[in-house]
Amino acid sequence: MVYLFLAEGFEIIEALTPVDILRRGKVDIKTVGVGGKMIRSSHGIAVEADMTLDQLVLDDDVQAVILPGGMPGTLNLEKSSGVIEAVTYCFERNLLIGAICAAPSILGHLGMLNGKKATAFPGFENDLQGAVCRNGYVEHDGQIITARGMGVATEFGLELLSALQGEAAAAQVKAAIQCRP
Repeated sequence: MVYLFLAEGFEIIEALTPVDILRRGKVDIKTVGVGGKMIRSSHGIAVEADMTLDQLVLDDDVQAVILPGGMPGTLNLEKSSGVIEAVTYCFERNLLIGAICAAPSILGHLGMLNGKKATAFPGFENDLQGAVCRNGYVEHDGQIITARGMGVATEFGLELLSALQGEAAAAQVKAAIQCRP
């Protein structure tokens, strides 16, 4: 199971594009509402999460966690002890962790980017503590996938899919959605 966290003020495209791509690729993914089931995006769009954070069970079924950016969504994710617990659970078990836009800063603050190639929304480089900051739009280093922002949400989703289901599955979804080469 893959979990994507939604906190008040999240960036909707950075959250729902990867969810859509992963579901097209037959990945079992659930959105997790932090602070309730109905969560409002940074631009006031209400989204009903599949489950709430208090329903999340960290067990052997967990494959990955994903953190969308947006403000104040990123700050609200980082303030949540349940989100930090889930990210730490994955990090300690070498499970996949995805973060886009401002959200890679959370991983940097937790010391999870030490020596890893990473990217984030321009201006957040100083928050990627210990990372080898790259100018790429999507960076994949070991168990960590980071991306710059909304404009590369599709590429981020495809990289997550490739990591979870393989390159063939990602290529199939990429072709089906008419993504440019």
